[in-house]
Amino acid sequence: MPKVTILPHAELCPEGKTIENAPQGQTICDLLLANDIEIDHACEKSCACTTCHVIVRKGFGSLEEPGEIEEDLLDQAWGLEAESRLSCQAKVAGEDLVVEIPKYTINHAREHH
Repeated sequence: MPKVTILPHAELCPEGKTIENAPQGQTICDLLLANDIEIDHACEKSCACTTCHVIVRKGFGSLEEPGEIEEDLLDQAWGLEAESRLSCQAKVAGEDLVVEIPKYTINHAREHH
């Protein structure tokens, strides 16, 4: 079972976290929530917003390709990068992952600007 490393995030996971033996087939969002990392998921994980946006720094190629709806939504994500995914859609596969939670989501950026 793969290991998932969460890079430090000032609010959600200040020290970073390593999750050993992550279940394959579980979404990154569910994995984070199950490990007390309260990532935003405003649409209740239905692929209708971008609040659970993450950047997969290592292991991106092991993930299933994003669907068309996810790709369209990602275009609206704050801080979009080539390795961006919606964590409610990206499922842990066979490789270790390194995941970064962006500093802001669209909701967060809108509230603070």
